[in-house]
Amino acid sequence: MTLFPIFLKLEDRSCLVVGAGRIAESKIRSLLISRAKVRVVAPSATPAVSSWARAGALHWDARPFQRADLNAIFLVVVATSIPDVNALVYREARLRGILCNVVDDPERCDFYYPAVVRRGDLQIAISTGGNSPALAQRLRREFEAQIAPIYAGWLEELGQARKKLFASSLDPEHRRALLHAAASRQSFDARRAEPVVSGGRS
Repeated sequence: MTLFPIFLKLEDRSCLVVGAGRIAESKIRSLLISRAKVRVVAPSATPAVSSWARAGALHWDARPFQRADLNAIFLVVVATSIPDVNALVYREARLRGILCNVVDDPERCDFYYPAVVRRGDLQIAISTGGNSPALAQRLRREFEAQIAPIYAGWLEELGQARKKLFASSLDPEHRRALLHAAASRQSFDARRAEPVVSGGRS
C-alpha cells in the first residue's frame, strides 16, 4: 500500500470524534491544535475533554453516536471500545465520502495519524502505514533529540524574510538563491551561535 503524504488545513472545518476516553483525548488535542471545529460524541469523557467543552474549545454531546452526527462533517475519528459502533461509524462515513480513522483498526482507516515532531510551524511527520506505530514513535523520539527547539523561531524569521523578498522586485533566480542561502545549514549554524542576552538575542 502506497500512502499519499499530505498536510491538511483543518482550520474552521467541522471534525467529529466519536469517543472521549484517553486515546480519543490525544486525537482531540491534535484537532484543536489544528484549529478545527471539533464536535465530540460520547456518553462520558475524560476530565481534559470535559474541561475543553466547558471552555468552549469544542462541542460535546454526552450521548451515543447517531447517524445524523455525520451531517456536514469533513473528517471523523472513531475511538471507542465498542467494535459495532466503530464499524457503524466507518460504514456510514464511507457512504457519505467522509474521511474516517478508526483508531487501532488499520483496515478501517482512510488516513493514519503520523508520529509528529513539532517545532513551531515546522512539522516532521512519520508514518509506517499502520504497520508499526511503535517504530514511528521511536523515530519521533530520535528526531526530537536532533531537531533543536530553536528551529521554531528560526522558521518564523525565514518566513518573514521570504515575504519581504517576494514583495521586492528582485530577479526570481536571485531571490531563489537568497532563499536557499537563508535556509542553509551554514545560516542555521550562524543563527544558533548568536549570543543570548537577557533572555533574547543580541
